[in-house]
Amino acid sequence: MSSLTSTSTTTESTAPGTAGTGRLPRLPQPLKGVTWLVWRQHRAAFRTVLGASALAVACIVFQRSQLQIDGYTHMSTGLRLTPILLGVFLGAPLFAGDLENGTAKLVVTQSVSRTRWLTTKLALTALVVVVSTVALSVAFGWWWSLYKSEVTATEWISESTFNNTGPVPVALALLSVFGGVAIGVVLRRTLTAMVVTLGFTVVVQLVWSHFLLSLGNVVTSTTSKGVMAETAIQTLPTGAHPMDGANPYLTGDGKLLGWGTCADAQTEQARELCLQKADVVGWSVDYLPISQMNGMQWFGASILLALTAAVTVFLFFWGRKRLA
Repeated sequence: MSSLTSTSTTTESTAPGTAGTGRLPRLPQPLKGVTWLVWRQHRAAFRTVLGASALAVACIVFQRSQLQIDGYTHMSTGLRLTPILLGVFLGAPLFAGDLENGTAKLVVTQSVSRTRWLTTKLALTALVVVVSTVALSVAFGWWWSLYKSEVTATEWISESTFNNTGPVPVALALLSVFGGVAIGVVLRRTLTAMVVTLGFTVVVQLVWSHFLLSLGNVVTSTTSKGVMAETAIQTLPTGAHPMDGANPYLTGDGKLLGWGTCADAQTEQARELCLQKADVVGWSVDYLPISQMNGMQWFGASILLALTAAVTVFLFFWGRKRLA
């Protein structure tokens, strides 16, 4: 017995890298401390987001290489739902789960401060969201570039294109996720926070779509060649998105008249005479040129990121006192 004890002790004290302490050497970890803890706690969600994004990117690359457009609509719809899904399933439970099951109280009783815990969670989550959405944005933008010079380029202002390319999907996703985090911190119940976040992210999408056209500078194109059938409304540049104009008729003194002008004329000859009396000389069309797309996206993204920053400030003021 004494021989076995002596041998065991000698083996432990002479193990390489232990300096005679009798402890096994620690393996190096790529993530340490709070960062490692946060990654381990949410690794399933983070890996799901990154894996799904990689799969979607691979699908986009394959379909573009085959010059396929069949899946374009389905893919664009799926990408538009990405900020909503991230907000509900990643943002809302991020802190709500800890507050509900008591993990938050355990964390703050350790040597980790609330601010550090909050910062690490938000930073790592934001990193995962940015990496995944940037990859999707670049891939989908590369796919859409095939049709940018065609007549269908007028669809650049549609949500399926505008919201899925450039910085917009990244900014929308960050606002949705951080909004979900704030909702979870306030409500402190995971399921309730997820339901409310679903409503929040849908409202964000609706409000964003409502103000989308106001991000650009409207360009007006006019012609003084008449408005009869043989002088139809002028052709706009490729990719131009015509605005809904209620006053398309242009008079000789520069005034605009609505579609209802001379609408009660019984014949074409009577209509022509009526328009002549009204001094209508041509058309006036308002439109957004495709050349403004990039500027509109960055302007809109800056607004969304500013809102995200405001939510982040709220989280730090609220979290430092009540995140437990």
